This record gives sequence, C-alpha cells and structure tokens, in this order.
Amino acid sequence: MKQFNYTITDPLGIHARPAGLLAKAAKTFPDTVIMIQKGDKEVKATQLMKLMSLGVKEGDVVTVTADGPSEENAIEVMYNTLAENL
Repeated sequence: MKQFNYTITDPLGIHARPAGLLAKAAKTFPDTVIMIQKGDKEVKATQLMKLMSLGVKEGDVVTVTADGPSEENAIEVMYNTLAENL
C-alpha cells in the first residue's frame, strides 16, 4: 500500500471538473483500489459523486491511498493529477 497527503490549493476545492479528472485517472488502474480521504470520510476515487460529497475546500489536506499491483504507478498518476488541477 502506498499513500501521500496533498494540500488543496484551488480556491474552489474539489469541484466537478477536477473530481472528474481524478475519477478518470483512477479508473485507468482497475486492478488497484484508490481511496481519497478527508478527515473521517473516505471514498473510492472512481466514484465521482461521492468524491464531490467530501466537501474538500482550499487548504484542506486529503490522503490518497493505493493498494494493488499497480499502486506505484497509480500514486504517481494521482499525485500529478492533483498537482496539475488543484
């Protein structure tokens, strides 16, 4: 299992467009479970509506966890997606 923390810098937080990009990126790794956590809430990164329901705002820290055969690549892709869009 691999994980990292990321502080959201986008003033709008995780809204529809970046949430869609995160879900799309996570779906490219069907053999790996990718979770995003904020506080005590944790959702699968592939579930767009649940991802948006986390209510992530600017300054919030999220934890991204990948567990599976492609976890190394998944973590790298998810980090890059967050860095480029949030």
